[in-house]
Amino acid sequence: MAVRWPSTAVAACAIGASLLVLCTLMASSASAQAPPPQVPKVPKGSNLVVIKPGVGKRNSKFTCTDTKKKRPGCEATCPSRCPKECLVLCPSCMTFCLCDFYPGASCGDPRFTGGDGNNFYFHGMKNQDFCILSDDDLHINAHFIGNHNPSTSRDFTWIQAVGVLFAHHRLHLGAVRSTQWDSAVDHLDLAFDDERIDLPPTDGARWSSASVPGLSITRTAQANNVVVELKGVFRIVANAVPITAEESKVHSYGVTADDCLAHLDLGFKFQALSDDVHGVLGQTYRSDYVNKLNVTSKMPVMGGTADYVSSALFASDCAVTRFGRPAAATSWTAGGIAMVTDANYV
Repeated sequence: MAVRWPSTAVAACAIGASLLVLCTLMASSASAQAPPPQVPKVPKGSNLVVIKPGVGKRNSKFTCTDTKKKRPGCEATCPSRCPKECLVLCPSCMTFCLCDFYPGASCGDPRFTGGDGNNFYFHGMKNQDFCILSDDDLHINAHFIGNHNPSTSRDFTWIQAVGVLFAHHRLHLGAVRSTQWDSAVDHLDLAFDDERIDLPPTDGARWSSASVPGLSITRTAQANNVVVELKGVFRIVANAVPITAEESKVHSYGVTADDCLAHLDLGFKFQALSDDVHGVLGQTYRSDYVNKLNVTSKMPVMGGTADYVSSALFASDCAVTRFGRPAAATSWTAGGIAMVTDANYV
């Protein structure tokens, strides 16, 4: 039987989604001469603080200050169970590890957290594209990269890029293939309607679309971390990350000197899905979705790979596609996502 969170739990988690920033930048060892870490600051317009290696320390206390001055400040301590970063929700000082449970998250060897709150793996296949979500007006594919593990019958896979289709627009978000990883260098490749987007290497740098007023991309760090938002429709948090030599050694991932397997850790928040949505992740948001996976298993795996294969990153031809079909005339779908192309849309 599917395990569903109570509405209060989902609502509480949704608060943190005001600016998601997820599973991160890999830790780099600090030398004795390294300058002290900067004190994390709450991003403008957000109440979420991200503490990660090189910026803050796990298990160190952080003081949350209420910018609206409705309550006194409090101290938050990140739990050690957050291996790479800790998220602190101010001013309540709630702390959590996004990749552990947040609906819509995808981390590592694609481990998804479904809309029903349950974790599952979808391995797919390297060098192929898969339908992650498909709805009447929104379609998201993911391109998988990976290495073959000769001791098993499958590949190790990661999401290297996502292609988002809405109305007549195409949004590309990917991690650039790299030989050596440098966290100070931006490894993100961004494009909208086939035109490359160049964001200044500054935390908070923002691009907004001239043709789609509701669409924006904002850096949440100087490099490799962005939030993509289409107001009223979706928010995607993306971090470009590598597979470290240590991880490769432990898990036999097969990282080589000419490829650090740069990929994306992702978080999705959807605000306008129909109840007929489908796809690897999309189906878990349906009211009639029944999770048939063994949720008590250490690695519950979603099969049915053939149902989600797409012929290209921007193709909507997977077996479960919904994109482009006439939608029921509801209060949302009557105008469709095309409404965001209206200059009056905010």
